[in-house]
Formats: sequence, C-alpha cells, structure tokens
Amino acid sequence: MPNLTLKRVWSDDTGTFGVLMGPDGPFAVTVELPWRNNEQRVSCIPVGTYTCKAVNSPKFKHTFEITGVPGRSHILFHKANTIADLLGCIGVAESFNPVNGVPGVTESAKGMNEFMALQKDIREFTLVIS
Repeated sequence: MPNLTLKRVWSDDTGTFGVLMGPDGPFAVTVELPWRNNEQRVSCIPVGTYTCKAVNSPKFKHTFEITGVPGRSHILFHKANTIADLLGCIGVAESFNPVNGVPGVTESAKGMNEFMALQKDIREFTLVIS
C-alpha cells in the first residue's frame, strides 16, 4: 500500500494550503478549510495518519475518501480552487495562485488527474498529514 504525505505549509482564515508528496517527491498542491476544531463541514481535518479508500462519489466520480477522522465522514479528495469549493474535503491542484482576489490554487483538473493517475489500480493507501 503506497503512502502519500500532505505537508501543510500555510494556514489562516483564507484556507489551509499544502503540498502533496508521493514516493518520488511533490506532485500537487492542496487547499483545505481553515482549522476550526475539526468541526464538520467548516474545518480541515486534524494532523495525523489516515487510510484512504477508493470510492465512487455521486458528485466527484472515482476518487478517494479519507477514513478514520474522529467524528467525521465523507471527506474526499476532489478538484477545488478556494475554500468556497469545500465542505471539509481536500482540494487538489497544480499551483498556488490567487483566484478572484482570494488565496487559492489553480489547475485543479490537472492536479486531480495527476493524483488519480498515481493511484491507478490502487484501492487503498495511507495518508500522513503534517
């Protein structure tokens, strides 16, 4: 089971931003909600180690769910550019750039496609968030 690491590099009221790394190094950037005590739908998830499982989401199609988050469920990886696109999930993209004047990430379709290509034929992996 391959591992991925999400290294968070910045967090404030505009979002939590990180770098997603695989066995060969960094390959994508992320956007999450700010830390709000792990509250459902308004907070990023706590730092920790999680099991991610392949799922078919009605809205986001084939993706991965981050499981084992205390008091939370249905936390997915999906395309996103700012925290306005999120309800507690992790948005995957290619670069850090403002979007309509607010901090964000861009080229989310490309970033998500790369993320899914790296997980080809994988049903489960470990995610370490630091």
